Amino acid sequence: MLISTKGRYALHIMVELAQNGAQSYMSLPVIAERQEISEKYLESIISVLVKAGLVEGVRGKGGGYRLRRPPEDYSVGEIIRLTEGTLAPVSCLDDRKGCCMRKSLCKSLPIWEKLDRVINDYLDGVSLADVVAEGAVPTPYAEHEN
Repeated sequence: MLISTKGRYALHIMVELAQNGAQSYMSLPVIAERQEISEKYLESIISVLVKAGLVEGVRGKGGGYRLRRPPEDYSVGEIIRLTEGTLAPVSCLDDRKGCCMRKSLCKSLPIWEKLDRVINDYLDGVSLADVVAEGAVPTPYAEHEN
């Protein structure tokens, strides 16, 4: 599994909007400047976020984008899956692809299924509010980091 720049930048946008607060809109040029990301590229990502209902936009003077829900109501997993389509570590677990004909015989499949659960459970357990709080990101597997 490799998260693309689109997925990472979507998270950056959401963090910027969460830090900006729910009452005011933030313009795309401001987000692009603060994140040092091309405004043109951010336009394609923000349209995905708007279409999915994660953010709302207003055109014109004083317009921009803001979150539709409180930051604690968004999970990192939700944001990344929206832009990536899947977090599956191997293609045979990707629902968008055809089922492997050897799936019933595959001895390594349980490893990939468990890894898939761990990845999704962890990212679904980290809220946008956790990311904004810097350092408050839960680390349930910290005891294994030695």
